[in-house]
Amino acid sequence: MTTPVIGVLALQGDVREHLIALAAADAVARPVRRPEELAEVDGLVIPGGESTTMSKLAALFGMLEPLRERIAAGMPVYGTCAGLIMLAEKIIDPRSGQETLGGIDMIVRRNAFGRQNESFEATVDVSGVGPVEGVFIRAPWVESVGAQVEVLAEHDGHIVAVRQGKVLATSFHPELTGDHRVHGLFVDMVRTGA
Repeated sequence: MTTPVIGVLALQGDVREHLIALAAADAVARPVRRPEELAEVDGLVIPGGESTTMSKLAALFGMLEPLRERIAAGMPVYGTCAGLIMLAEKIIDPRSGQETLGGIDMIVRRNAFGRQNESFEATVDVSGVGPVEGVFIRAPWVESVGAQVEVLAEHDGHIVAVRQGKVLATSFHPELTGDHRVHGLFVDMVRTGA
């Protein structure tokens, strides 16, 4: 595969920023809202936003099962912030009706680093990438991971970046910094199928 086609789940959240970051990392990037669009991509980014709203919109658009099926079948996926929550097997204190897609054997805590006014930026050393500027906006953290999950980064003693097979997730938003190395890592995962 030369140039992978990577979708960004475009139901809610910072879709545009991910489209720009993926294009800068040498992928063909396109928004995905419907199952037929999902079927046309080699990989998918689930952006930051509001995880409860994203879950409800995914159900409304008929996307929950197609997303679960593609993830289970091995499609590479990268989730940031709310996307990390969507990829969790379990959420501590989920909102009523909130569903996840699964993909990473982890338990996450929503809004763990605080509310909107407690958002911050910090340098995070991501395994395989190096130091990146992490933008944490009402960010979750990973409480615990299963044996198959590789912890890629921690901040203040909390897990903030993980990978399990072809699924990558970060608590922070690298798409907001202009540094496209994390997206580059994901594009390489899609390109090589590993």
